[in-house]
Amino acid sequence: MNNKSLMQIALGDQWQELPPALQAHYQSNANSDIGQMDIEYPIYMQPYLSVLRLFGVLINRRGKNIPTTVEKHMKGDIQYWKRTIRFSQDKIILFNSFWVHDGDNELIEYVNPFLGLRMSVHIENNELHYEGCNFVVKLGKLLLPIPEWLVLGHTTIVETALNDSEFRMDFKLKYPILGIIFRYSGEFKNIS
Repeated sequence: MNNKSLMQIALGDQWQELPPALQAHYQSNANSDIGQMDIEYPIYMQPYLSVLRLFGVLINRRGKNIPTTVEKHMKGDIQYWKRTIRFSQDKIILFNSFWVHDGDNELIEYVNPFLGLRMSVHIENNELHYEGCNFVVKLGKLLLPIPEWLVLGHTTIVETALNDSEFRMDFKLKYPILGIIFRYSGEFKNIS
């Protein structure tokens, strides 16, 4: 493994176009972000999200201005993410995942050892854009692709620098016909 972060590898030459706040967010050194997040979804999604949460997928609770900490570190060629979402002193939800580079401009974020989301990344208008490609089921070294529309719909993420240390992120799942079925967004500051 070299000193490059997974995002730097996936973006290639476009890494230089990434604003400093986002370069800090995706650095290869261990680092943390703090901020507040909004989680929104239609009420009819509650049962489905509650089942998915058993597998480590997404968050099954809504809220506004939720204090959130994101800690990241590299171990070999894998980046580990630990998100701590504090709904209250008594209700803290952890959302953990790990990322791998999947060639070219693609990354896979695994929410458990078997389920992941393959995404492509690029820079557009000084913003970092993710586009969901497909979900994957990992069986040993075999990766079985599952079309997005069969599971949760199309994933997009847009991250925008607000200054040299703060950024805004907006994650959306949009299903054909139903529209946006899940969204989390917020503003964060890198404190590494």
